[in-house]
Amino acid sequence: MVAGTGEGRAMTDKLKLIVNGHEHEVEVPPQALLSDLLRDFLGLTGTHRGCDTAQCGACTVHMDGKAIKSCNVLAWQAAGHSITTIEALDTAPGTLHPMQQAFKDCHALQCGYCTPGMVMSGLDILEQHSVVDEELVRKELDGNFCRCTGYANILRAIVQAARAAGK
Repeated sequence: MVAGTGEGRAMTDKLKLIVNGHEHEVEVPPQALLSDLLRDFLGLTGTHRGCDTAQCGACTVHMDGKAIKSCNVLAWQAAGHSITTIEALDTAPGTLHPMQQAFKDCHALQCGYCTPGMVMSGLDILEQHSVVDEELVRKELDGNFCRCTGYANILRAIVQAARAAGK
């Protein structure tokens, strides 16, 4: 899955991975982060770069169904895995994914920079827990920052999406 190339040239790794249900083969520098691969090599700019130190959560995606911070994973570590980004939530024209709709309904968007990471983290919370309340969401969102301090609306949105999903 990973093959270095180039003698006397900059090394690159050829990776195979599935992103949003589509198989990709990409050559990236060995030091490339998963967030770099998604944004710079695949053009999936919904994954935001915030801190590059796994502190803010703006880069949250799912790897094999579990939320991860893509700035904390080297691209080659994702080889052979399935990655899901915010772009995978794209639905029929004019409709939003239920989690996105909850964010809209609850005015949980503000500047929007943290929104993709918050939505992906929210989806992970719903996937990992059968009962979801505000206290759980608050605990699970630890490490996801909203610089606009829109936490109350974000918490409300994730709880609303959980109720809509029967949790």
